Amino acid sequence: MIRIVRSIYLSYKRYIQVRLTCYFLLILLPLVAISLFANVKSQHILLEQAAERTTVALQSSMDSLESHLQSVEQISTLAAADYNLIRPLDRAGAELKPRDIFDLSIYTRSLANFISINPMVSDISVYHSLSRTIVSTTRGFGQVKDEQQAEGLEAMSRTVGTGVLYKLPEERVAGTTFGTIFAADSISLIRAVDLYNLARQPNMLIITLQQVRLLHLLQTLLPSEHADIYLYTGDRRLIAGTGTERVPVLSETGAVVDGVGSEAFVVKAHSDRYDWSLVMVQPIDEVYGLTRDIRTFTLIIIIISILLALAIAWFVYISITSPLQRLSRGMKLFGSGKWNIQLPEKQMDEFGQMTREFNQMAVRHKELIQGYYEQQLRLAQTDLKFLQSQINPHFLYNTLDSIYWIAKNYEAVEISEMVHHLSKFFRLSLSKGRETFTLEETITHLHYYIRVQQLRFMEKFSVEYVIAEETNPLPILKLILQPLVENAILHGMEKRKKGGRLIIESAIEDGQLVLVVEDNGPGIDEKRLCYIQEELNGQMERVGRQPAYLSNDKSDLFGLRNVASRIRLYYGERASLTIASRQGICTKVTLKLPLELCVHDIEPYPPQSEEREEA
Repeated sequence: MIRIVRSIYLSYKRYIQVRLTCYFLLILLPLVAISLFANVKSQHILLEQAAERTTVALQSSMDSLESHLQSVEQISTLAAADYNLIRPLDRAGAELKPRDIFDLSIYTRSLANFISINPMVSDISVYHSLSRTIVSTTRGFGQVKDEQQAEGLEAMSRTVGTGVLYKLPEERVAGTTFGTIFAADSISLIRAVDLYNLARQPNMLIITLQQVRLLHLLQTLLPSEHADIYLYTGDRRLIAGTGTERVPVLSETGAVVDGVGSEAFVVKAHSDRYDWSLVMVQPIDEVYGLTRDIRTFTLIIIIISILLALAIAWFVYISITSPLQRLSRGMKLFGSGKWNIQLPEKQMDEFGQMTREFNQMAVRHKELIQGYYEQQLRLAQTDLKFLQSQINPHFLYNTLDSIYWIAKNYEAVEISEMVHHLSKFFRLSLSKGRETFTLEETITHLHYYIRVQQLRFMEKFSVEYVIAEETNPLPILKLILQPLVENAILHGMEKRKKGGRLIIESAIEDGQLVLVVEDNGPGIDEKRLCYIQEELNGQMERVGRQPAYLSNDKSDLFGLRNVASRIRLYYGERASLTIASRQGICTKVTLKLPLELCVHDIEPYPPQSEEREEA
């Protein structure tokens, strides 16, 4: 996390585009936050208003339901105190006689008139405990044959007293349900018959409410097709409900604790008279439906604003930051020595003017540098031509030939051989201005020089050539091995009395021509070796800005500096010159040249015949 923050901070400090983007976002983010807060606040207000309206509607419906229940209770009171009902029940014994059945049927038909008065009632039944007979306004006569069920009904009638008792159809009565006994599909009101003489037979009046009417009353309160409403008793039992999937579960305090899910809008109303509760459940998305369009519109505005901020930041980057970056990169390239740099001039504003001035400055600077270098090169070439003019090659060859023949006449074998090889060495060195030789020609030419040095040092060292066959035809720049061999002889072989050994190797490795000059001289101490390596690395880096012989103000390491400069100029950055040495054991110089720059066609230098050499 710290690294990410640090990276963002560095980008902020380094790039103008990042800072501009941050500035735009800082302006935009408060507006986005305010918009989101306003949207959330409006949703809360809407939810509170919806809850308030729904609560009022539910409470109104609960008051209406109380009125219906009070009407039913009044009907039950009138029916339970009616002497026309009490008398047939008291007269009837354990076995109903035809007259008893007739009297009860007449009275039940009169009870049916109460159903027409109150449509909330679906059925009125009378239970005669002595004969265990149920008389219903809709189903006629029936009898409870199970002893336990009869005892349960009798106990129920005695617990009612002068009040009323409400029973759900699923409540258990002696091994079965109340709804099974009385064929009730909804809640039923139970009252004792003959309220003024409870010592008589425990007969009961059962008034069953109509399930369809209850559901219809509840459905009129639903605000949408996906909302549901439920009616509960005081002991949290479900009386009726419009749904089956999301049935709320009430706690002991009457609060909804489960069954509705987390994304639901719940409103509750309570009846103090009957201790009943109405609970409405509605998907929260439907409640927020009115604000959905506003929220979508707000999000669209936020997205458009962010895109506009990014577009403005990108436009500023294109028009300001990008030209500055191009100008900065151009200055870095120009400072590294690439004087041909020219930046595109696309803009007409101040940045375009700066770019044009930079391009003109680069051109003028290049012209000044080229003029200075050309002047220095002309001076160097003039000096070289002057020196060359002092040495007439024909005069040199003829003089060396004359010395060779005189030494041969006097039988001075060493002198004649030394002059002979020296003559061949100079003849190849000044060969018609050629710049490259094959490696085979280079080794032949180098052998002439080595042989002269062997004669000079009286055979104190030997030479070994380990030349790979595939490297012989490869062309290389002339006189790049001779300075290395010269250093090996002067600083390595000269200090040995005998047993000196010089090894010259060639090979092809990893796409490069590798040339090695190794001697078994005294080696180089560590401090001097570090100095040589640093000087060569610095020499390689300086090449390209000006010629080595113009930039070098030091007199030591002339041969190594010359080789390093020339291979860097001719073979580029992949060429390398390295030195490794172990004091008292050996010194090894390795030259690596890119193979692809050593394969162009080279016209081989024609071999010199003995007759021409002797002429």
